Amino acid sequence: MVDWTLARQVARFAANAGSAPPVAPGLGEHLVRLVDDAGRHVGAYTGLELSGPIPRPEAVDRARWAETNLGTLASYLDPVANRLGERAEAAGSLAGALRAVGGVALAAEAGLVLGYMAQRVLGQYEMSLLQPQAPPRLLFVAPNLERAVAELAVDREEFLAWIALHEVTHVFQFSGVPWLREHLAALLRRYLDTVEVRLDQAGAGGLPSLADVQQLVERFREGGLVALVQSGEQRDLLAQVQAAMSVIEGYSEHVMDAVGADVLRDYASLRAAMERRRRSRSAPERLLWRLLGLDIKLRQYEVGRRFCDAVVAAGGLALLNRVWEAPELLPSLDELSRPERWRERVAAIPAVA
Repeated sequence: MVDWTLARQVARFAANAGSAPPVAPGLGEHLVRLVDDAGRHVGAYTGLELSGPIPRPEAVDRARWAETNLGTLASYLDPVANRLGERAEAAGSLAGALRAVGGVALAAEAGLVLGYMAQRVLGQYEMSLLQPQAPPRLLFVAPNLERAVAELAVDREEFLAWIALHEVTHVFQFSGVPWLREHLAALLRRYLDTVEVRLDQAGAGGLPSLADVQQLVERFREGGLVALVQSGEQRDLLAQVQAAMSVIEGYSEHVMDAVGADVLRDYASLRAAMERRRRSRSAPERLLWRLLGLDIKLRQYEVGRRFCDAVVAAGGLALLNRVWEAPELLPSLDELSRPERWRERVAAIPAVA
């Protein structure tokens, strides 16, 4: 249904828009050493134990990153697109045209979004939640790393080591917490099962009919255009996913700060430079991120890091690590903003020996 060949072409074009700095030779082998070092530091600090080896780091270009993520995205969108195809079949003589239009639209949107993101991403622990047989990968977008080093005027060796700490922490989370991957996969499956693509503008899947315009504005403010077409059930499921991802990202931010402060000479400058980078988007770029709901990712970093830092300050890393004992101990979105409520709740739950 979705023209993934077109999506890859669009993604490659969008990813390569603008100039890319030259990549220093030998970056891949250099990353291997940095990742090995990061693994030792992250394991020692977190106490999490890997169930398998850390994937060998790969230095990729923007187009390769976008294409890789399109493959993962296809496993999420194809079931939705298939339901659109079934609706098109029911439309009779218009079926072929509707399938073509729908497939092209989804392909173009997916390619544009991932191509645009490919210009900003530094590293990624790439893992398909719905394809457990697919091995995870540890990707570093080489031209973006080089550009960030130049634009932020930071020490290249320390910056790369710092980014490695973040991504390797994700490896420890998903490899060291047995239930985490399947928990997120189950939430995603439930969410995708509720998605219905309508061929008209009425009902679920079209823009909601809201008497209260303020409610419409608030939905957009929280989740971009996507939030305007979600049902109540979808919003509840997405809230659970966002809360879990905020903890995952915030925990990695906490670890890269805690470890970085010990092992990097100029950690404070790196953190200040990263905050500048995250705030440096132009007005049109900020609008685009808001429209697409991509600024949720930045809020995950910020809210999650504040939660993790507050919990550690109150009870140490042992208390924060209780989030990895069971899905029920993950904080809600409300608890992320009020860590004391999470602490009060988990205090009444016996710790896993």
